[in-house]
Amino acid sequence: MTNLDLADLRADCDRCFGLCCVVPAFAASTDFAIDKPAGTACPNLLADHRCGIHADLRDKGFRGCTVFDCFGAGQRVAQVTFGGQDWRNAPDTAPQMFEVFKVMRELHELLWYLTEAAALPTSTPIQNDLRTALAETERLANQDADALQDLDPGAHWQQVNALLLRTSELARAGLKGKDQRRADLIGAKLKGANLRGADLRGAYLIGADLRGADLRTADLIGADLRDTDLRAADLTGALFLTQPQLNAAKGDPHTKIPPQLTRPSHW
Repeated sequence: MTNLDLADLRADCDRCFGLCCVVPAFAASTDFAIDKPAGTACPNLLADHRCGIHADLRDKGFRGCTVFDCFGAGQRVAQVTFGGQDWRNAPDTAPQMFEVFKVMRELHELLWYLTEAAALPTSTPIQNDLRTALAETERLANQDADALQDLDPGAHWQQVNALLLRTSELARAGLKGKDQRRADLIGAKLKGANLRGADLRGAYLIGADLRGADLRTADLIGADLRDTDLRAADLTGALFLTQPQLNAAKGDPHTKIPPQLTRPSHW
């Protein structure tokens, strides 16, 4: 995979083997209707690797499936790392393919952040460092299955995180945003709040009321937005916001989102 852009970091289920329906484990809860062990195919997965209830996942109790996103890792593992081998037709590949998928997803999420960071005009002072980090992350993702299986993506994340922090600081400079890093804001009443340029990295915003809030250029990397009410909120230019975060939240047609993301169908 060369000339990487955000299009390469979006899931293309037609080119995958349903890996997100097999690799993760999930437990019966408000997000999943059943228990499923890791490495076992969901009973809703069809022979052609499509979901048999895709159009009705939320209605049938599989809300968690609509939140998950692999950042394009699935098709890369299926078509590049394993050269189009299907784990069903070549079952000996399954254990390694499933382990590699976990690693690749972390690398692809990091590629998403780095690609976004490198595109920001405010990142000019660290542009060379970001490009170097992008190239190294891409090199790691291009390794063969054996190398990927043995890779510790967490160590690479730690190295790159300093760059992402610096990217955030440069983008938010002069905005005097609030420091709410890793803050417990579960269920917080923040309707109409001015959070422009805020540092919300890793903040717990589960069930928070952010209707009409100003989140322009806020850093949302790792923020937990499950059931966060973002109706009419302004997320223009929000930093490191991802599709899974939006998918987990509540919004409406008046919610302003960054152009690289897609408005969830359930909003």
